[in-house]
Amino acid sequence: MSLLDENRLFPADPSTRALAAALHATIRDLPIISPHGHTDPRWYAENAPFPDPAQLFVTPDHYVFRMLFSQGISLDALGVPHADGSRVETDGRRIWQIFAENYYLLRGTPSRMWLDHSFQEVFGLSKPFGPDTAEHYYDHISDCLARPEFRPRALFERFGIEVIATTDSPLDDLRWHRMIRDSGWPGRVITAYRPDAVVDPDNPAFAANVAKLGEIAGTDTTTWAGYLEAHRLRRAYFREFGATSSDHGHPTARTANLPQAEAAALFGRALAGRLGADEAELFRAQMLTEMARMSLDDGLVMQIHPGSHRNHSAPMMARFGPDKGFDIPTRTDYVAALKPMLDAVGLEPGLSVILFTLDETAYARELAPLAGVWPCLKLGPAWWFHDSAEGMRRFREMTTETAGFYNTVGFNDDTRAFCSIPARHDVARRVDSAFLATLVRSGRLAEDEAFEVAQDLTYRLVKKAYKL
Repeated sequence: MSLLDENRLFPADPSTRALAAALHATIRDLPIISPHGHTDPRWYAENAPFPDPAQLFVTPDHYVFRMLFSQGISLDALGVPHADGSRVETDGRRIWQIFAENYYLLRGTPSRMWLDHSFQEVFGLSKPFGPDTAEHYYDHISDCLARPEFRPRALFERFGIEVIATTDSPLDDLRWHRMIRDSGWPGRVITAYRPDAVVDPDNPAFAANVAKLGEIAGTDTTTWAGYLEAHRLRRAYFREFGATSSDHGHPTARTANLPQAEAAALFGRALAGRLGADEAELFRAQMLTEMARMSLDDGLVMQIHPGSHRNHSAPMMARFGPDKGFDIPTRTDYVAALKPMLDAVGLEPGLSVILFTLDETAYARELAPLAGVWPCLKLGPAWWFHDSAEGMRRFREMTTETAGFYNTVGFNDDTRAFCSIPARHDVARRVDSAFLATLVRSGRLAEDEAFEVAQDLTYRLVKKAYKL
């Protein structure tokens, strides 16, 4: 018995399916490049066993617990920590049983495929997961987690990860990255510069965060010049720990290019907490352009992840904190929003900006045409709510005709769920193989070209785009 169909995600037509399978066979075992994600660097630093199956698969995975919550299952019952770090349910077996009893809710979702892949390929389980097999699964996975070959570093190597990036705040001292580096372990775990905490005036802790930034960097962040210098210094520090990219999770893709005196005045009002919604958005917009200018100096690739209304539920935010499944996609403009930054620095040699979206309507209308002409722009893969097989296929269908393959950057898994990394990359490789096989069988791509493009989409493009 197998949880997975060997031909999953391939076209139904026998000839096209056979070609997709042949393409996939040449890329399925290529090393994994994971240039953007949210795994915890502490895992690799301490290399401690994962605590239990529930804390590995349920409590850290907002894809899983948001679905269960939508059906009336409380986050307390699933052991999801409160904002103060406390947990209501701490019995892993009880959490696991609830998960198993409601596993059917994930039917047809990418999470179901990722989980089945993890159960079968990582832990060697083949019986369908559900209430009747929950105890067997829990005991088996627990036994595995107690063994050295299931510790984070061993799994990192087993998964074939060549390099993985974590996403860290400028206020992070990167102690875990230092521990990894000093340990002598050859696994390549790098950081990425995520300055949201010190560029978003809507954050209640903005002023305190900026003050802490100044303390860490040794600059006077009460001044605009000192604030920008603090960013430069922290970016340089992150580069010491392997950073090749910055990451910007703004509500919109808006950019601005204010005269420096106006930007300084805006910053002063931000520190004083005197910005309305429009001015707060203007400050974030200005900071995207400032970050692009810094990229020209230090070479960090810019990732822009806009378009999420984060923490849509105020009560859930107050009780549980951020990243608890209440981030919702919004409509996003790119053409007008990016123009100030592109006019300022978009034609400068060496600038590289990777654009993501949660608004699929922008693929063909805005993003593909922009990336199809601006040398600095590349398209990030289908992201977050769209990192499903259908979402990845739509991405290829709506962008390839205008941007081609070589203005995209391969795949990144963007996950907190460690065991889902090989599963997510496998889905991407299967979807790309199916898309390429369809192009060949419909006369739009030569077969030898399809095999070359498959290698590019899986491995070469991501290494080039992220300077890895």
